[in-house]
Amino acid sequence: MLIRDAQAGDWAAIWPFFREITEAGETYVYPRDLSFEQGREWWMESPPARTVVAVDEDGKVLGSAKMGPNRPGPGSHVATGSFMVAAEHGGRGVGRALGEELVSWARSAGYRGIQFNAVVQSNTRAVALWRSLGFTVVGTVPEAFRRPDGSYTGLHIMYLPLHG
Repeated sequence: MLIRDAQAGDWAAIWPFFREITEAGETYVYPRDLSFEQGREWWMESPPARTVVAVDEDGKVLGSAKMGPNRPGPGSHVATGSFMVAAEHGGRGVGRALGEELVSWARSAGYRGIQFNAVVQSNTRAVALWRSLGFTVVGTVPEAFRRPDGSYTGLHIMYLPLHG
């Protein structure tokens, strides 16, 4: 597997799993009805942020991540990221590789930490992955995420310090 910066032409390969994940409404706070163009605007970042893709040996896109400053101005020293893996490639380490890429990139870019603002509490695979990479839950907003079935779950704020 190779992780590389996404190019404009990669969006067509990202879109099918982006759409599937956002329409499912279980793991992202994104609107469930984004169009192709709206999705591209939400996912494909410009510097100082970046979007990457994980590809196999044949160049097939397996997953993608976006990363950059969590907030502008006085908050720009803390990074953030979002990750999506195509369902058919789950369990192959794609998410872990993308997470490791974010940590490496943020560290080398001089960020002091990485903050995830809205990790869905019921997304136990993602929570376990981020914990295994050293992130901790610094707080949970109870019932901040409404699932498609109408039930509510919390949104974790997770953090990984990169300094010290």
